[in-house]
Amino acid sequence: MAKESEKKQHTPHKKIKLGVFGFGCVGQGLYHVLNETHGIKAEIKKICVKNRDKKRILDQTIFTYDKNDILSDREIDVVVELIDDARAAFEIVKTALQNGKHVVTANKRMIAEHLNEIYELQQKYDRSVLYEGSVCGSIPILRNLEEYYDNDLITSIEGIFNGSTNYILTKVFEERKSYLEALKGAQDLGFAESDPSLDVQAFDPKFKLTIAIAHTFGVFLKPEQIINLGIQKISSVDLKYARENNLTIKLVARAYKRDGKIFALVAPQFIPTDHMLASVRNEYNAVLVEGAFAEKQVFIGKGAGSYPTGSAVLSDISALTYDYRYEYKKFTQGESLPFSNHATVDVIISFPKGSLVSPKDFEHFKGGYQGDKYQYMTGSVKLEKLKEWNAWDEVSVILAPEPNLLPIKETNKQLLYA
Repeated sequence: MAKESEKKQHTPHKKIKLGVFGFGCVGQGLYHVLNETHGIKAEIKKICVKNRDKKRILDQTIFTYDKNDILSDREIDVVVELIDDARAAFEIVKTALQNGKHVVTANKRMIAEHLNEIYELQQKYDRSVLYEGSVCGSIPILRNLEEYYDNDLITSIEGIFNGSTNYILTKVFEERKSYLEALKGAQDLGFAESDPSLDVQAFDPKFKLTIAIAHTFGVFLKPEQIINLGIQKISSVDLKYARENNLTIKLVARAYKRDGKIFALVAPQFIPTDHMLASVRNEYNAVLVEGAFAEKQVFIGKGAGSYPTGSAVLSDISALTYDYRYEYKKFTQGESLPFSNHATVDVIISFPKGSLVSPKDFEHFKGGYQGDKYQYMTGSVKLEKLKEWNAWDEVSVILAPEPNLLPIKETNKQLLYA
């Protein structure tokens, strides 16, 4: 006969009731994966949606159009927020916590813009907010940063954080499709929104990087502190340069710890074809983490799509049945490193003849040449210069294969590079 202590160890986890906001791509993915798995004791009680006239795959009785039917329902344990309105999403999260409910969300913009407030709300109301699905889809990177790397001295995190742009760049290089053809393909598959600006202008991976930095280095940033350059200005000239030099182009998000400061940037980069990131294709994401003890490790998985993100959301729901919560270990350890954009990075820029770009814009100018209609220049520039160039329609900025992001040290009014 089993001992009483052994019986307790095998007690089933509690069954939780869910109130879901939104039933789009991710919401439907969550519904399907929840109903196809047998290991999670959870059920959806209500789904709050906005459009009364839209045809849906479920019986209308499960839907509501009043948020309070979920937020004020004492039987609902967990609010699952899956809408695309960041402002409304934060109000839902805040009210849910105030009403004693845990929250699972995949809204990377909302989290990135309110992460410090969300942290404080969790402490105040003793409830969890989990958001694994907000960063790189199906890759379980946040929980690994919290648990596996909790005592490692991480020096960098970087990779491909956006499945939509990676899909576009894959189609452009491998199938020689035009940018617009590839973008439409991403939209048709649900990888990119009808308004793709958050993806192609690199705001989406910047939001994800903001969140990752909090769990990697314990630093709460606002997204606007990080400079982001998108893929929308990559030209046929850039593609030709890449192919002639055995390179591809990927949109890379990165954050480093250097000289006691945190530096971060999201920008397209020329990648050698034999580099690991070059083999990450279509909607897949990749995260590279480097630490003092574990050294380099790589995570690869689908970063876009209904089922991959729905699966990540379901993983968070499952974790709540174990009373899991983020401990923000790097933050509570109290290192409190400052963030800085006072650094240089190596770039290759292309622009039409007659543009106002000059070798004097570079901190260290390495060279350049003129083509038929275009000019190229290479060298190291300040991050703030990238921000300036990004506002110029005709200037395409792509990081060099070895971008060498280096802090700037000021000594006797002379700029030296660490």
